[in-house]
Amino acid sequence: MNDQARRPARPHRRPKKDPVRILAFEVLRAVDERDAYANLVLPPLLRKAREKDREKGGIDARDAALATELVYGTLRRQGTYDAIIASCVDRPLREVDPPVLDVLSLGAHQLLGTRIPPHAAVSASVELARVVLGDGRAKFVNAVLRRIAAHDFDAWLEKVAPPYEDDPEEHLAVVHAHPRWVVSALWDALGGGRAGIEELLAADNERPEVTLVARPGRATTEELLAAAGPEALPGRWSPYAVRLAEGGEPGALDPVREGRAGVQDEGSQLVALALANAPLDGPDGRWLDGCAGPGGKAALLGALAAQRGAALLASEKQPHRARLVERALSGNPGPYQVVTADGTRPPWREGSFDRVLVDVPCSGLGALRRRPEARWRRRPEDVAGFAPLQRDLLREALRAARVGGVVGYATCSPHPAETRAVVDDVLKRSDVTAEWIDARPLLGDVPGLGDGPDVQLWPHVHGTDAMYLALLRRTA
Repeated sequence: MNDQARRPARPHRRPKKDPVRILAFEVLRAVDERDAYANLVLPPLLRKAREKDREKGGIDARDAALATELVYGTLRRQGTYDAIIASCVDRPLREVDPPVLDVLSLGAHQLLGTRIPPHAAVSASVELARVVLGDGRAKFVNAVLRRIAAHDFDAWLEKVAPPYEDDPEEHLAVVHAHPRWVVSALWDALGGGRAGIEELLAADNERPEVTLVARPGRATTEELLAAAGPEALPGRWSPYAVRLAEGGEPGALDPVREGRAGVQDEGSQLVALALANAPLDGPDGRWLDGCAGPGGKAALLGALAAQRGAALLASEKQPHRARLVERALSGNPGPYQVVTADGTRPPWREGSFDRVLVDVPCSGLGALRRRPEARWRRRPEDVAGFAPLQRDLLREALRAARVGGVVGYATCSPHPAETRAVVDDVLKRSDVTAEWIDARPLLGDVPGLGDGPDVQLWPHVHGTDAMYLALLRRTA
């Protein structure tokens, strides 16, 4: 018997469980398996993990910040990491098991998108693989990540992205981690040369600020600023906005917990304010939010209406979203009603309202900062799929307004097929006559609003979601 045979076998070591990376992996699996949205899955998992004793797998605020970065950073850069991983494996990427690919993506982000030392990123990812995949596939993860660790992010981009001169759209798609069709659509909407589209795509990959709204008559920005602490800042454009410091928790603030304030992007606030401030002849007592879920704009409109003695009707087709609207409006000082109704076949009479808002369902290409997974989930045909619904909702919104009343058409997308094309088509074909209102003066000092009369906001220009707004007045 030789010495090799006499040597005792190395004892099996149990993998070390890392609650932060396990949590991040669970979120990515939910996104992949259930088409879940990370912004809905992650917060409850973080709360549950922070409530645990640390010795039993709990996490602290620093761990929660790392888990958040791992989840959102991996989802934002998924397309780029896929291209890099594909160059490091010996099979088509579609043949790699999705759970293995999630671990590899998390590892790639730690190596290429964070300041975690390479040896620590590889080691932690292999330990995660041992826990969630088993020792056999952990060896595969180890081999692939060591290949990835051989180059930094910029060097990998030179390897996997075609030169801009050869294929501009594919170059931008790989470098900035957007599907090619999304790059093309955003470029068409934005216009201009290379600099603007690169700035927009880069802004989509930045972590968005958390913005709050102080609901008029219920809370003030001064109160919100005091509650949020010295690092909080006033909004850039909305008089009711407050920007939280990085890592701030909205739910921990009394005004938010009590429903007197809420989380709301400044772009959404500006849409509601523009509709509320549009010039109007005659009565101003009945307002309608025709697509009210989940309730952010309805809550702001309800508070503004209450200050004028007006009543708000908030309508939402989906019952679970109608319940969210009810919760957002709860405690509103003025009269309001929430109904579950289809805005394309409304229960109200024609000409019933003085102000009408329809924030229509859309591709969501304007909110890719907040829902990075949406860019990989959407397809070009989805845009066309929303078109009939968007037109029907705007057509019925125009009918709902009285002659002289104002209608706001809003959508969180800059795609030309979801914005001006919808409004132009409805105005051309509708049996209701309406005229454009220039929305730009109603957004205050916001710069870069173009030629009007409609408005397109941009993340890289205004720091908001890419909200679109058209204001119309029914004339006959």
